[in-house]
Amino acid sequence: MATPAAPLTCPKPMKATSNGVFQGDDPLDYALPLAIVQICLVLVLTRVLAYLLRPLRQPRVVAEIIGGILLGPSALGRSEKYLHTIFPPKSLTVLDTLANFGLLFFLFLVGLELDPKSLRRTGKKALCIAIAGISVPFVLGIGTSFALRATISQGVNQGPFLVFMGVALSITAFPVLARILAELKLLTTDVGRMAMSAAAVNDVAAWILLALAIALSGNGSSPFISLWVLLSGAGFVLLCILIGPPIFTWMAKRCSDGEHVDEIYVCGTLAAVLAAGFVTDSIGIHALFGAFVLGVLVPKEGPFAGALVEKVEDLVSGLFLPLYFVSSGLKTNVATIQGAQSWGLLALVIFTSCFGKIVGTIVVSLLCKMPVQEALTLGFLMNTKGLVELIVLNIGKDRGVLNDQTFAIMVLMALFTTFITTPIVISIYRPAKLAVTKYKHRTIERKDTSKQVRILSCFYSTRNIPTLINLIEVSRGTAKKEGLRVYAMHLMELSERSSAILMVHKVKRNGLPFWNKGEVSDSNQVVVAFETFEHLSKVSIRPTTAISPMNSMHEDIITSAENKRVAMIILPFHKHQRLDGHFETTRTDLRHVNRKVLQQAPCSVGILVDRGLGGASHVPASNVNFTITILFFGGHDDREALAYGIRMAEHPGITLVVVRFAVDPALAGGSVKLKMSQNSSPEVQPEDEVVISRLKESISTDGSIKYEERTVKDATEVIEATKSYNKCNLFLVGRMPEGQVVASLNKNSECPELGPIGNLLTSSDISTTASLLVVQQYRSQLSQDALNSLEDGETSDGNESN
Repeated sequence: MATPAAPLTCPKPMKATSNGVFQGDDPLDYALPLAIVQICLVLVLTRVLAYLLRPLRQPRVVAEIIGGILLGPSALGRSEKYLHTIFPPKSLTVLDTLANFGLLFFLFLVGLELDPKSLRRTGKKALCIAIAGISVPFVLGIGTSFALRATISQGVNQGPFLVFMGVALSITAFPVLARILAELKLLTTDVGRMAMSAAAVNDVAAWILLALAIALSGNGSSPFISLWVLLSGAGFVLLCILIGPPIFTWMAKRCSDGEHVDEIYVCGTLAAVLAAGFVTDSIGIHALFGAFVLGVLVPKEGPFAGALVEKVEDLVSGLFLPLYFVSSGLKTNVATIQGAQSWGLLALVIFTSCFGKIVGTIVVSLLCKMPVQEALTLGFLMNTKGLVELIVLNIGKDRGVLNDQTFAIMVLMALFTTFITTPIVISIYRPAKLAVTKYKHRTIERKDTSKQVRILSCFYSTRNIPTLINLIEVSRGTAKKEGLRVYAMHLMELSERSSAILMVHKVKRNGLPFWNKGEVSDSNQVVVAFETFEHLSKVSIRPTTAISPMNSMHEDIITSAENKRVAMIILPFHKHQRLDGHFETTRTDLRHVNRKVLQQAPCSVGILVDRGLGGASHVPASNVNFTITILFFGGHDDREALAYGIRMAEHPGITLVVVRFAVDPALAGGSVKLKMSQNSSPEVQPEDEVVISRLKESISTDGSIKYEERTVKDATEVIEATKSYNKCNLFLVGRMPEGQVVASLNKNSECPELGPIGNLLTSSDISTTASLLVVQQYRSQLSQDALNSLEDGETSDGNESN
């Protein structure tokens, strides 16, 4: 009699939490502690890889794909003990659920980054490039699929396989592309804008094709099931278009700029994202599709979309999204690619993917009369793959359309094409190098004062706006509108969490006039402030945006100054004034930006210490009644400050007081209190005398300028004399004044970028509410003292407050 077969026993489902090691439980046998270990391992590995790849300027997605592969069976997973301890089969359901949950909200963010209005405004050139960038690789992908079906993918369903391969090869990763463009400082260039427009069209087309591929890959034997899936999906989209926008618009209108967005609106939107995911999953497309559709329908203007990004992005991008790459990595086994045939197929897939995207884009770009260099750059940029590529591949793997070997080949293709984008684009397109220009008027001081003055005013936040606007008002000189042109540059840090929506919507108006009645104005309060000022005043203002990591922000400022041919860059001081009058550091890395600009600027530079020039709002021209004081010691920088002050004195509401400091004649010669230093060069004194004599001549015809001379013996008398002028509205001083008088003041200072007089005016020795502009005049080669002072100050920021 045959013995009965032993019954099959299913592994026990994992409990959520353990009772602890002291009661004999292994935490790794329970779902929650194991998930915590997995998440921590993933975060540490991906962040380390991202740090190691930073010198190569690779987007974080590359580090996350590599991290996923390393944690999977391709590398660490070769150890059975590791795999069954950290990623046991019974834990994969929990891991996949967490990963897809995060991915659901990430796809909502991707949808938020796509603006349907901008798609409608896409020019013919960008549309043609996008169509070529999709159709050529799609056709080549279908051709490649026949080679794969004849070899390593035999027996798979032909229809879905053709579509999946076409979609996988034709995708351009919109969010990844935005970050690469920002890293390479191409986001605000013509190439960058063209790439973003084409990638946006590509993204929408890819999602439509993906929905088609998913519908075709159903397990139903009847083709009518796929048709029902497609029709139901189309019905869902139409329903969302009818219901979603009015509700979201109503929410957006109830969220005002500068105010906290009501939590109920954020929670309601996130709940709607989950509900949409449930509906599309029930239809049979994928939960991600519903989240993406809702993201596209949220209005992009106003603070509502920004609040949603801020609430969701850090948790999703930083914590849950890397889990999806690990989930993909656990399905990727590079060891399945064996033999000449498999490696040949990998080379074929990479070649067809790159050839289709790059050549298709380049040919159409050249037909659209783009320069060859820009067409080449655009071709490689459009070849960027990323997360959406992995989503397509994972869905294909889960649906049985892609087997292990094909999946591994496609993942490596996505990794390779994204990895090569940055180094190739850097090598073939360097707009910063190409943009080097030669121009004459690099200083405010000039022989022909009737020529237009161009100023680049930089700001980080709304805190600097009122003082900046009032400074521009007093800088306009005479009433001629063409007399002053200001480029207002918003400096935005490119951080790890910066999403494409924050970058793209900031740069879409880059370089356009603020005041343009033909366009709907942005609701951004910064733009509104400058728009209003330009409309009411006689100054031409142009916005520009720099989105860059802090360590290379100075490059954007310098390049922009050179391109715009400006005479002066005005930078905000890295400290702000507290209510008690003392200064505290806003951010230490801002001072390094200022120092780099001072060292490398192609024109004069001014550091603006903001103490509220004119109050918290714009002062109309008719109400301006400011006193500006110039402390003149001598030298290039002081002459530049004087030239700027004389221009300001042309404004009818300005009184200019020029105070010239001189050494007491009794001490001239062998004084022990005042020592001659390297920066007291006698050869500049005649130039100072010429400038002062001209000033004295102009005083007779211009009652708005007052001139005084103060004779001092030592630093104490300089300080006492300076105190007597503390009732003014603005101090204008040179950064590195020259001559005997300042030799006693030129000591180690906390903020060398302000120079000795600037440090004196921001110290506790001088009690004043006047703002301060510290000026450095452009010279082809700065003096050694000026350079040394900036390098000496790189050590520390000293005390956080004065």
